[in-house]
Amino acid sequence: MKKPLALVVEDEPDIATLYEMGLERFGVRALCVGSVKEALAALANPHDVGFCITDLRLPDGSGLDVVRHIQTQSMEVPVAVVTAYGDVEAATGALKAGAFDFVTKPISLPRLKELVEHALRLKPILAVMDDLAAIGTGTLVGNSLPMQGLRKLVGKVARTQAPVFIHGESGTGKELIARRIHHQGPRTAAPFVPVNCGAMPPDLIESELFGHRKGSFTGAVSDKPGLFRAAHGGTLFLDEVAELPLPVQVKLLRVLQERAVRPVGAVEEEAVDVRVLSASHKNLAELVQVGKFRHDLFYRLNVIQIDVPPLRVRADDIPLLVNSILQRLAERDGIPVPSLSLDALQALQAYDFPGNVRELENLLERCVALSDGGVLDAEHLMLDAARPFSTEFRPSVFPEMHETTSGEPSTAQILQVLEAHRWNRTRAAEALGMTLRQLRYRLAKLQG
Repeated sequence: MKKPLALVVEDEPDIATLYEMGLERFGVRALCVGSVKEALAALANPHDVGFCITDLRLPDGSGLDVVRHIQTQSMEVPVAVVTAYGDVEAATGALKAGAFDFVTKPISLPRLKELVEHALRLKPILAVMDDLAAIGTGTLVGNSLPMQGLRKLVGKVARTQAPVFIHGESGTGKELIARRIHHQGPRTAAPFVPVNCGAMPPDLIESELFGHRKGSFTGAVSDKPGLFRAAHGGTLFLDEVAELPLPVQVKLLRVLQERAVRPVGAVEEEAVDVRVLSASHKNLAELVQVGKFRHDLFYRLNVIQIDVPPLRVRADDIPLLVNSILQRLAERDGIPVPSLSLDALQALQAYDFPGNVRELENLLERCVALSDGGVLDAEHLMLDAARPFSTEFRPSVFPEMHETTSGEPSTAQILQVLEAHRWNRTRAAEALGMTLRQLRYRLAKLQG
């Protein structure tokens, strides 16, 4: 079997020889050239090139010229850029230009091996990436212009190892976008580890992320690897990253810089190979201005930013979303797929959805739970009920809203418990102290 070929663009012969020797250890042939001009000539037949490693500073230009040439010619050649240590701005520019990774000098053999493995996994993915980015899946349903642009951007950033910050309102699907980036990239066979930074107790965040050694603090009865180690080789998704305390932000920055973690109570750092994606509904740049988020960490995490459009600006996608959600609910509950009347669809498209796609999912789940199947009308949607419970429900839909039955929960209580359990009737019935059959009977009465 023919060994893969790496194009190495390096103008210093001694360093080029070291590349050649290192790549040979990993079963890769090296074609070494010393200038942008020679690199472009070698790329005249890109099918022969498995991947490219280019120095940033070259005699006749920049390694970014090589990156841009590969991108503009739509070549399926992964390219990594070698930068001086600490040159964050140059590394950021390389990733934004289309490089899949960057390496700082001097390059260790383990780091070179990691780069080679990612590049060889990425090569076949690039051949189908544009097709994947053009089609909608259950995670990114919709054909509106905002969604077309989002899918294209997601497909592009999936090719890189660049840190990505996903910004969007609650309920827009930030984790789903992170998962799509992971599954379209070269790390798809490795773990995707999501963590909600706002849900972790402040005194345990460091241990959860970086791990700890037995006896390092009260309650540490055994070694714990931490979430970075759990995501080794794959992707760590830091949801609500703005909630991280400043001391943890400092340690996270070092992990991103050194590609190594030091568990609580440990003396030595442990190398980790993790791509970090992060998300928040908050504006990190504004938090930097008021001193609540470190500016150096912001630049590390926000190499590429994805802004997720709220549902209200893509109302044209609502019919597709409704169809996808109803099919999923019907399959889950083992019922025929309900349909939506024209009035109901128009009502949804006119609604502003402060909770975005998550609110639409909850609304349709409640509607299906309360309906007798068939066609769902506008009155079944109960859009007023989608507001907080302090808002009045429409009496025409819930005639016994304020009535109570001795020994039985009121209609308002039933609805509140259903909402709290995301309209899972089995769990709601348990919480209400009712049988599932009793709850179904009460719901049927509401529909009259």
